[in-house]
Amino acid sequence: MAKIIFKFEDKEIKEKIVENAEEGYSILEIAEDNDIHLNHNCGGVCACSTCHIYVEKGEDDLEEISDKEEDFIDRAINPRLESRLGCQAVITNEEAEIEITIPDQKQIIGHEH
Repeated sequence: MAKIIFKFEDKEIKEKIVENAEEGYSILEIAEDNDIHLNHNCGGVCACSTCHIYVEKGEDDLEEISDKEEDFIDRAINPRLESRLGCQAVITNEEAEIEITIPDQKQIIGHEH
């Protein structure tokens, strides 16, 4: 099982570690399954940028970024080189150790999931 370390820009939220993440699941799905808040206004279909994350470690253990995903990342708040959409960042290695940072979601307008 893959290990995902969730860190948060909002320092009021403590780091969370998921050690049973399965290959073939997205970071958004892993977050939802483990009660980790990550906005996803479009329902996780790559039609918005609210599940924007920063992949700090383990990028090579995620599916490659698509042109469509890159287009939506450009619309995210404070995109960086390590930006991905949680709904599109799918684990490809059962032995992965991935570290992500979830941006402060207080700036996101819309439905909170």
